[in-house]
Parts: sequence; C-alpha cells; structure tokens
Amino acid sequence: MMKFKYIVCFLLTGVFAYSQNIESSRREIIQYGTETEIVSLIQALVNEKADYLDDELAALIDTTKNQKILNGVFSFFGERGKNGLEERAIKAVVERENEANETVHSAVEYLGRVKSQDAVPVIIELLDSEEKRFFSTAFRALGRASSDDKALADEAAEFLVDFYTYRDPGDDNKRELITAIGTTGSLKGVPMLTEIVSDTNERIPLRIAALDALSKIGDNSGLEAILVCVSTNDPNVRSAAVGALGPFSGEEVDKAILDAFRDSYYRTRIAAAQASRDRKFAEAVPYLKFRAERDEVPNVKDEAIRALGAIGNEEANSVLENLFTERKNSDRVRIITAEMVMKNEPDKNFKKLIVELDDAKTKNQTALYNGLLKVIGETVIAGDKTDIENITRRFLRSGTIIEKSYGLDMAANNNLSGLSAEITDIIKDKNESISRKAGRTAEKLGIEITNEQKQ
Repeated sequence: MMKFKYIVCFLLTGVFAYSQNIESSRREIIQYGTETEIVSLIQALVNEKADYLDDELAALIDTTKNQKILNGVFSFFGERGKNGLEERAIKAVVERENEANETVHSAVEYLGRVKSQDAVPVIIELLDSEEKRFFSTAFRALGRASSDDKALADEAAEFLVDFYTYRDPGDDNKRELITAIGTTGSLKGVPMLTEIVSDTNERIPLRIAALDALSKIGDNSGLEAILVCVSTNDPNVRSAAVGALGPFSGEEVDKAILDAFRDSYYRTRIAAAQASRDRKFAEAVPYLKFRAERDEVPNVKDEAIRALGAIGNEEANSVLENLFTERKNSDRVRIITAEMVMKNEPDKNFKKLIVELDDAKTKNQTALYNGLLKVIGETVIAGDKTDIENITRRFLRSGTIIEKSYGLDMAANNNLSGLSAEITDIIKDKNESISRKAGRTAEKLGIEITNEQKQ
C-alpha cells in the first residue's frame, strides 16, 4: 500500500510540474508571443474550456491595438459571457477612428454578449453616427445590452422602432433590427412588430423575424397577430407563427399547436414540436409519439423526441424508453432518445444503456456505439454508482483513447474518486491530450499529495 502511495505521489508530482511548465510557457506567450501564437493559445484555451489565463489576457488588451489579438480576446470572453473587458471595449467604440473596423465589430459584439448596460448609450451613439458598416452588429448588441433593465430596454426599443420607421437601416439590416427589438423584451416594440406580421405585402423574412420577436417578448398583446398567421397560406410564415406560440397559453394556443402537427409542411410540424417543448405541453404527447415513430422527415422525429424529453412526464418517458430499446429504430432516433432518457431518468435506465452500448459494439454498429458512448460520457447518476463505476473502470483500463476520454468525463461528473489508480495511470499515456485531461480530472476529484506521500 505504501509503495502504491509513493507511485501516486510520483505521478501526480510529475503531472503538476508538467502542468506548471505549460502554464508558465503560456504566460510567456501572452507576454512576448506573436499574434499568431496568441490566437493559437486562445483556441487551445477554448478547446480545454480553461479560464485560468483570463486575467493575463484582460491585461494584454489594455496594452495592444493588434486587431487579431483584440478580436481573439473579445471573442473568447464574449462567448462565455465573461465580464472584465467592458472599459476597453467601450474605448474601442468611442475612439473607433483609431481602431480597425474588425476590432470595433468585436468590441460591440462583446458588449452585447455580456449585456453591458453602460454600453447602451455608446451603442446608440454609434448607430446615430450613421456608419452603416457597424449597423448589423450594433443593432444586435443594443438588443442584448439593454435586455436586463426595463428602462433601458424601453429606451432601446423606442430608438430601434424610430430607426426602422424614419431612417434607413438598409434592407440587409432590417431583419437584424427587428430581431433586436424582440431581444430587448420591451412592450414598446409590439405595435410595430404586429404591423409587420400582419402586412401580407411585407417581405416574408421580415414577417418571420417579427413573429420570432413577438415570441421573445411573449406578451399577449401580440398573440392575436401570431394566431392569424398560423392559418396563412405561406408555409414559411405559418411554421414561424406556430413556433412563436411557445411562450403563450390558452385554449386557442393549444388548439393551434395540435392542429399544426397535421400540417403537410414539415417545418410546421417541427415548429409544433418545438412549441410543445417550450411549453412542456403534456396534451401533445400522443402527437409527439406518432411523429417520433412515424414521421417521414428525420428532423421532425428529432424535434418530437426532444419535446418528449422536455415534457418528461410518465407517459413521455415511457415513449422514450420504448424508442430507445427498439433496435429496429434508426441509430439517430436511438441516440437522441438515449440522451433524453439519461437526462430524465438516468438511475432507472443506466443498465439498459450499458446493454445497448455493448450490443452496438458487438455488432460493429460504429455510429450507434459512438453516439451512445457520448451519452454515457455525459450521464450523471445520483444514487448507487456501482454500475457507472464499473464501466468507467473498464474504459480507463482497457479502452481506446476515445473511451478513456469519456471515462475521465464519467469519473469527473460522478465524483468517482475511487478510480484514482486508473486515472493516475492514464497520466503516463503517450497521448499528450489524454494525459493532460487525466491530470485535470485528478485535480477536480481532489486527489491530493499528502505530506506522507511526499516523504
């Protein structure tokens, strides 16, 4: 036992030293690297979902005007909704004559993604300047940045309505502007949106955008216009109207959604499934079951299955289990249903998942096996972890690189610290990526180096 502890100590010490060397090297890249090296580093951090260099990257953009570096950092922070760059981003917008256009775009996009309320007047000023090259990005960002504050949302919506009505956003930007009004969530935009939706002479893409915007706002004052469009002749507007019903309730809404499952246009059936999903509409379960089992369009089946998963009542879960265990179903159907089943009732169905996974491997059903492998890698068991620990051990000891990778996910997601020996053994793997992942997993599980082990 003591010998094993020394081995674990040695391995973990090596991993942590290796990790420290990597971190030190990366910090040097941030300090002295070229734009190509820094952008490459950012991509590595994205792939690893790592945030430990955020402070260094935030400090870097205060001292550089390099377009690629600024774009990379703004994008890296923005995709995660990570605050901390607002001051630099606002400066890039205000002093845009000193910045590359792409930098301004990246800064505005970032301010929208982090919903920076301080940026709202700055973005409005940018739009007021009539610099059309920034219109699309600025409209989108204004909707997002104002959405968490009612007063700002009302101000932004009124500005956007006025801009659409009395100024020239350009045909290419009108859809983005309409979408931004919906993103604010403000009732100030509803009258204009209902007018666009109801205008049969208006361009179809704009009517569809307005329907989506009314759905985002979700106020009953826009419902009548949506319901009228449910029975319109144009199939694209009709499907968009059905999809817009998700946030609403009432007998008329229920009837419209159920009727939409009978529509010959497949996008309308997809929209009906999505609306049922958004509302967790239990009455739709028989319709969703029929579509999941028998619709001729795979995308309709997909959305019906996802809706059943979102509803998640006893009837819906029973349908999902049957779809998953029926081996005559397509790989695609079985993988998506497995995902839903494992989200809703993982403890109840985990043994079934293992059986189907092993069966797929035995029959060389590679696509099915890989899909189920991904599902099992994301599964979290709340109760008895014996079964998941056993299969995780199998993956870690004798699996392929992909199986080992998912095994590490399973260990981390289910706190399987009893697999410390298997995890630390993978640290020695020649594959650098899997070795680093094993080190991160060991750290996450709290496998510590004690004073006794250091001796």
